[in-house]
Amino acid sequence: MTVQHFDVIVVGAGLSGIGAGYHLKTRCPDCSFVLLESRAALGGTWDLFRYPGIRSDSDMHTLGYSFRPWTEAKAIADGASIRRYVEETAREHGIDAHIRYQHRVIAAAWSTAEARWTVTVDTPEGLVELTCGFLFFCSGYYDYARGHAPVFAGAEDFAGRIVHPQFWPDDLDLAGRQVVVIGSGATAVTLVPELARAGARVTMLQRSPTYVVSRPSEDGVANWLRARLPQRLAYRLTRLKNVALSMFFYRLARRRPAQVAKRIIAMAQEALGPDYDVETHFTPHYKPWDQRVCLVPDADLFTAVCEGRARVVTDTIDRFVPQGVRVSTGEVLAADVIVTATGLELQLLGGATLCVDGDKVNLAERFNYKGMMFSGVPNMASCFGYTNASWTLKADLTCAYVCRLLNTMRRRGLRQATPRPGTATMRPMPLLDFTSGYVKRAEHLLPRQADRAPWRVNQNYALDLLSLRLGSVDREMDFSNPA
Repeated sequence: MTVQHFDVIVVGAGLSGIGAGYHLKTRCPDCSFVLLESRAALGGTWDLFRYPGIRSDSDMHTLGYSFRPWTEAKAIADGASIRRYVEETAREHGIDAHIRYQHRVIAAAWSTAEARWTVTVDTPEGLVELTCGFLFFCSGYYDYARGHAPVFAGAEDFAGRIVHPQFWPDDLDLAGRQVVVIGSGATAVTLVPELARAGARVTMLQRSPTYVVSRPSEDGVANWLRARLPQRLAYRLTRLKNVALSMFFYRLARRRPAQVAKRIIAMAQEALGPDYDVETHFTPHYKPWDQRVCLVPDADLFTAVCEGRARVVTDTIDRFVPQGVRVSTGEVLAADVIVTATGLELQLLGGATLCVDGDKVNLAERFNYKGMMFSGVPNMASCFGYTNASWTLKADLTCAYVCRLLNTMRRRGLRQATPRPGTATMRPMPLLDFTSGYVKRAEHLLPRQADRAPWRVNQNYALDLLSLRLGSVDREMDFSNPA
């Protein structure tokens, strides 16, 4: 049986994968490509997560694509609007015709002799093999099949229902019911005000506080510009403004963490009133941006707490009991439903295994190249967005660079591009300078970065723009394998 071959296989049809399809069509028009999506619909994160209130935690003028303006009034958008935006982008640019659904990549093997990847794919009809010259993973960074679910003592004794946000049931009506949301991250601070609006009596139970910042759900400057300027120009100006502001505030937080922390906490105090115990519930024990700062639109979390529709308890869990959750002080938090907003399980490459010329690749033993490729692994890239800014900012740059690499190989008549460290010494460092639980739990699985370019992960849009748009493609990249 003939094995179907493509110039490029893109793994995933979410925000990154659709972006990759666009860049391939426009920058590499002679390349054949296919998008393999493990689920039955496109959209990735924005199709999977259906919990109440699901929304962006970045503004849509930077989370949106560089090539397709976000035109809705709300800059902090709900999940359904984002999913519709991705679907419309795929349809308008003909990318949807390249998608194969329910195709999960489970393994990929590179052959230098053939200069191609053989990709094993699990489909409804069974396992199939496809081949490609370049393999581009746009499958995100977490496990779609399971979320992080700690083992809670007494969970089997609880008389109500336990729900993980990653798998929100359609039949769950919470009006008039008591709900305990365990967690303090982006999912928890999104869920709590939304469940309170739906008529639930909500308790957010957190082991330790998170930095929470409010901002308007609408960008007044963006809406003003859009009413007066051509759509694309207004979008570009807004995007530039928001990139500059996010970079400024991040750098300020890293340079003056005590002052920034003090200001964030003071803003929480202003929103919650002078008598609220902000020191206990909204004063973290780490520096801003050691973990991602949580964004709440229009202060909705603070409003729900002030109005008594929700409350925050900072304590550790002793065990679940039939009536709810007993904390270390002995208090029982009554619950009909417990929502375990306890985070994600990090997973690279969608769980696929890699081999290069018969040798299994352990990514934890590799260095990350320019935030997208891996030392000694030919013709493969992985899209991984920023942790301190919008995911799509880095995804757009990565997709454009992959196209630049493909065009360079074609122009030179070479079939293989392999990142290889030069002779200069490299000091291994963790890939992500982040203390979030999902990162720490998976640190032993992650590739490393180094203390010098191009093996350093910048987490800085301006530096990446210079490196990926203008920097040399030859720097510590071995081009070989003549056509």
